[in-house]
Amino acid sequence: MKLIIAEKPDQGSTLASVFKHKKQNGFIEIFPNDIFQNGAYVTWAVGHLCQLVNPEKYEPDWKKWSLSTLPMIPQQFQYEVTKDKVKQFNIIKSLVTHPEVTEVIHAGDAGREGELIVRNILRLTKAHLPMKRLWISSLTPKSIKEGFQSLLSESDTRNLYYEAYTRACADWVVGMNASRLYSLLLQQRGFSDVFSVGRVQTPTLALIVKREREIEEFVSEPFWEVLADFKVDGKKYKGKWEQDGESRIKTQEMAEKIAQFCEQKPAEVTDVQAERKDYLPPLLYNLSALQADANRLYKFPPKKTLDTLQKLYQKGFVSYPRSDSRYVTEGEAEMFPEILKKIANIPQYAAFFPLPNESILTNKRFVNEKKVTDHYAIIPTEQVPALHSLSSDEQKLYDMVVKSLIAAHYEKSIAEYTTVTTLVDGRAVFLSKGKVQLQEGWRKVLPSNEKEKDPVLPVLEKGEKGSVVKVTVKESKTQPPKRYTEGQLITLMKTAGKHMEDKELEKVLMKTEGLGTEATRAGIITMLKDRKYIEIRKNLVYATAKAKILISAVGNEILASPSMTAKWEQRLKEISEGAASPKQFMEQTNKMIAHLIASTVQESNEWSFDEETTDSFVPRQFKKSAPTKLGTCKLCGGTVIDKGSFYGCSNYQKTGCQFTISKKIKGKTITQKQVKKLLLEGTTEVIEGFKGKEKEFAAQIKWDDKEKKIQFVFS
Repeated sequence: MKLIIAEKPDQGSTLASVFKHKKQNGFIEIFPNDIFQNGAYVTWAVGHLCQLVNPEKYEPDWKKWSLSTLPMIPQQFQYEVTKDKVKQFNIIKSLVTHPEVTEVIHAGDAGREGELIVRNILRLTKAHLPMKRLWISSLTPKSIKEGFQSLLSESDTRNLYYEAYTRACADWVVGMNASRLYSLLLQQRGFSDVFSVGRVQTPTLALIVKREREIEEFVSEPFWEVLADFKVDGKKYKGKWEQDGESRIKTQEMAEKIAQFCEQKPAEVTDVQAERKDYLPPLLYNLSALQADANRLYKFPPKKTLDTLQKLYQKGFVSYPRSDSRYVTEGEAEMFPEILKKIANIPQYAAFFPLPNESILTNKRFVNEKKVTDHYAIIPTEQVPALHSLSSDEQKLYDMVVKSLIAAHYEKSIAEYTTVTTLVDGRAVFLSKGKVQLQEGWRKVLPSNEKEKDPVLPVLEKGEKGSVVKVTVKESKTQPPKRYTEGQLITLMKTAGKHMEDKELEKVLMKTEGLGTEATRAGIITMLKDRKYIEIRKNLVYATAKAKILISAVGNEILASPSMTAKWEQRLKEISEGAASPKQFMEQTNKMIAHLIASTVQESNEWSFDEETTDSFVPRQFKKSAPTKLGTCKLCGGTVIDKGSFYGCSNYQKTGCQFTISKKIKGKTITQKQVKKLLLEGTTEVIEGFKGKEKEFAAQIKWDDKEKKIQFVFS
């Protein structure tokens, strides 16, 4: 009799559902059939059923957080059963030791984490049974049966386990040691909190803080542009003044002179350039690309996309979700006509059929076995659902996966971009840009969500003459770098900070060294939120004062280097391919952490933090204590305290006192020190950096007793 161990309960149920079976407590009994002639048991983990033990389990002295105990490097790493999952572990152990069980089938998710989860359980049960591996990319009845009929041997996925185990141990060494190191040193500098540090989370955070600094340090400058309306041979169009490739004018006076010169002057078309551009259909989805698009279209956090996709996978409607490939093999491509025939019967997709191309079997853009890793791209399976049976979120993601496959069967999209040069009075040059869609192609399935920047131009020819109808001067100002969205953060991690502006994510498709893996990136972002390093507001990522303090302390150390962390990821991948040594990787990690501890302790005396960040830092309340008192309330005489996101009166609960001071006024953080002075003396010192409509300004803020509100005071 064989024992099948799945990664999750619902996965185990799905595997058993294709056979006649009976549910038991914590497992399912499959009755004898063509595949399992003596029957089988199906049981499951509950995610990570085992975990690496805490430091004090290795050395009692390691329980206390102290610089003197660093580095903590175990001689041999140990796993233990997670306390709340002991019951299920015991069920698995009893089945492993059951006298009728002669072989184990490892049926965890067909990926690195699944490999680690089930093998760790078997290690803790001290099982010595022969093992086979179920490796499938979808949970349809057909795939399940075919998978059980073509099991891999234990050795086929052994290196993947070595990679996962090495990764977990390396992350323990880095996380446990570096988190204690920076927490203790920063606590010495007055920052009372636990500063979690990790091999992947910290370089990711460094990229976010870098962008935060760029935004804070950006100084906006005004500029002006001159726009003209032309009428040439009865045809109307607009143009923008340009000289030596630059359209921005530094002074209003100069812009108005140019506009005045051009008013009602003769105009001549001196050049017309047309460029045709072909856009191939986008590649099929991998997890990162799907998370990025779901965030852009629906503001889904990456973890929500992964969790929803996992549900669709477990129901058998899409293929394995944690794939990093955007290609399929010929075997999958042969199934597409059958899958699409079923999809064509769904009313909302009927308009896309018949397809321009019935098959993409020979199209190397999508079908390329060499670019398929452990799994192929995320595609709909032959098990097509009734859409009304899916939740709203499931429908959205299923729609994205389906449309990506439909679009792959369409022709390219072709657009023509035209640039017209118009000369005014023989001196002033204006450029006009326009776009004409020559062939819609795959855009019929996936329309552009972006606003068309280039208007449609009339047909113009060189030498045509007319005049300037109207000239306007437009004032603008330079804009700071944009904040990352959560979707862009996934792409940023995938590319280790490179190629961020590539809208079609084409460059991401290349084999890149990234931060984390398809399976872990969403979890890293969630971890950064939970640990108060980042805040998400309207889908934009903000770094907190806590994040800035940590990254200032880490500085240029290896832990803040995305490229170095990406190289670690590459080396871990080589372990999974049998091309690198786990032992050597751990030796290098241990040396790195020892060097980090020695150099950081020495350099910590030189750390400096800007006053605004220091004042914005909210200490962690390790024990429930009274909130920081800042002064007397100007409305009721109560006590003003720091309430986290604003300053307010402690009497709000008792009397409903409405006295509040925002922590951010006109883009400037108002510190506790400034509030104390305001409450005590009625006014603050002059504060620099308030952001006005035109430019930044400096002012004091005071409490106006008559108006009962905060006001600016200008010197």
